[in-house]
Amino acid sequence: MTVSNYKETDRMSDVISDEFHLLQMLSRFGISLGFGEKTIKEVCDEAGVDCGTFLVVANYIKSGDPGVALHAGRISVSSLMSYLRQAHDYFLGFELPAIRRKLLEALDCSQRDDVALLILKFYDAYMNEVRAHMELENRKIFTYVERLLAGEKTGGYEIAQFARNHENINKKLQELKNIIIRYYVPQGDANLLNAVLFDIFNCEKDLFTHCEVENLLFVPAVELLEQKVACQPGRPHTSVTDGSSGREELSEREREVVACVVKGMTNKETAEQLYISLNTVLTHRKNIARKLQIRSVAGLTIYAIVNKLVNIDEIKVS
Repeated sequence: MTVSNYKETDRMSDVISDEFHLLQMLSRFGISLGFGEKTIKEVCDEAGVDCGTFLVVANYIKSGDPGVALHAGRISVSSLMSYLRQAHDYFLGFELPAIRRKLLEALDCSQRDDVALLILKFYDAYMNEVRAHMELENRKIFTYVERLLAGEKTGGYEIAQFARNHENINKKLQELKNIIIRYYVPQGDANLLNAVLFDIFNCEKDLFTHCEVENLLFVPAVELLEQKVACQPGRPHTSVTDGSSGREELSEREREVVACVVKGMTNKETAEQLYISLNTVLTHRKNIARKLQIRSVAGLTIYAIVNKLVNIDEIKVS
């Protein structure tokens, strides 16, 4: 296919042939193969999947463009959360256990203090870490978002806290891969080890993409949902930092600071641009976060575009 982005009128079979990495995405959206000549829209409608969400995720997986956060407003939070849950099930129930089985087959663990045994222990520790990470998201983060979708906001938590502490979980997999490549000498058939290394490379990339979908799409989409719930009339809620039931408006200077931030300026550059001190910039940013309940640059970018503080062409995508 020659189009830069997939569209709802594209045939699903052509999309998968163009980008085979989307095969995993299909199962995570609950879509099965055998769609014949049907378009993306037709397949999504039959599977009960939000087509806009499917397209945003598919185009990100294809391009890797971090500017995908600008499309967070098109996303169905419920549909994306279902996708992320299915991804967790895939990693914990299939991919990571499958790699462990292949490691057992490829490594010679007969020597108690051998490198092979240490590699396997390293991998087991990594699997436990990933399981704890994903189960926490399933239990805490997704439960919080479900409450938001039901129109409830207690003020005891916000998605920005998740974003600040969200670490990419593929780093130790990179380390394991490098240890095997540099220090393990296979005793038997090298094809077995090469095959499991290939799987580790693919899993590393898949985990990275998964975390980026959470950071670049899920977090900004939930921030928009938080704003919507907080502004619902007659809906009692408690702000984390402000007891008022309405959202305060930004001052003109604060709007200028937001514009500078989403254009990619540092705090120092913002101070120079607006002829104010660095401390004043920091104070404005704290007030902006308090008033909007938005702390990520991706969330501020969406706010700035919706409120016409900047044009899309002015936004710096890094």
